[in-house]
Amino acid sequence: MTPRGWGLVGGGMRVVKLSVSFEAELARTVRAAAAQRGKPVSSWLAEAAAAKLRAEALSELLTTWEREHGALTIEEIVRAERELGLPAGHRAA
Repeated sequence: MTPRGWGLVGGGMRVVKLSVSFEAELARTVRAAAAQRGKPVSSWLAEAAAAKLRAEALSELLTTWEREHGALTIEEIVRAERELGLPAGHRAA
């Protein structure tokens, strides 16, 4: 028996149902983005949240690295962009 608001999906992955609120325009944009990708809004939001958490973890890692070793050089950044397949001069927002 699972706690209220919990469930199992697909291969037995445990999920939790959340309720979120958005400004109306953002809600319309999220729904449109999910529909464009043929995904349920909950799946699209879960992927977006996971990407945000990865970005925050990377930012924290880089901050720690630079505190201990100094700022990354332009050469290191260019190499990382190349290895990650990012366009030259790409900067995450």
